[in-house]
Amino acid sequence: MALETLEMQSGDAPVASIIVLHGLGADGNDFVPIAQELNLSAVGPVRFVFPHAPVIPVTWNNGMRMRAWYDIHGSDLVRREDEGGLRSSLLAVQALVDREVQRGIPANRIVLMGFSQGCAMSLLTGLRAPQRLAGIVGLSGYLPLSETTAAERSEANADVPLFLAHGQYDPVVPLARGQAARDTLQTLGYPLEWHTYPMEHSVCGPEIEDLNRWLLRVLA
Repeated sequence: MALETLEMQSGDAPVASIIVLHGLGADGNDFVPIAQELNLSAVGPVRFVFPHAPVIPVTWNNGMRMRAWYDIHGSDLVRREDEGGLRSSLLAVQALVDREVQRGIPANRIVLMGFSQGCAMSLLTGLRAPQRLAGIVGLSGYLPLSETTAAERSEANADVPLFLAHGQYDPVVPLARGQAARDTLQTLGYPLEWHTYPMEHSVCGPEIEDLNRWLLRVLA
């Protein structure tokens, strides 16, 4: 499954790439404005890659077809997971990482970043990626296939830096889901930066500022 993508560069000859995975029902355009708010000039030119998830029927939304990385069976999110869909999208996202390497960006200069379902995919893929990444960002999401993470995580990314953030009043992906991801990943020994903000299922200014500082650090 080759994914369609949008791209944006902050300058010629990029020295790093950030792959940004959108949430359920959105598309690659969703995070372009937020990427434009980041100031990573100290790193050098950066390429942003915004893939579009495939269009599939989503059970939780009465079978309506929409862009989704995998099917959602219910509001609990983790009780009945679409393992087949998750693993299919993992391969597609890993292919984007491989493509950036082929285009001359070392894997350790690539960040995987996602919001909501995209957060789930960035964690699922990044923790299992065979090449060492610069870091993984998970916004307002959760850790999918949590029980297999310890067995399946890659040695290359055993200590990859993580940035996790969540809204305190999120009605879509409850804060408890983000906290569970944080706790599991901290137990596994990942260097993890965790933030909460007084918001719902969204992104806010202070979050972008915290993310900007973290990106400058892991891409320095």
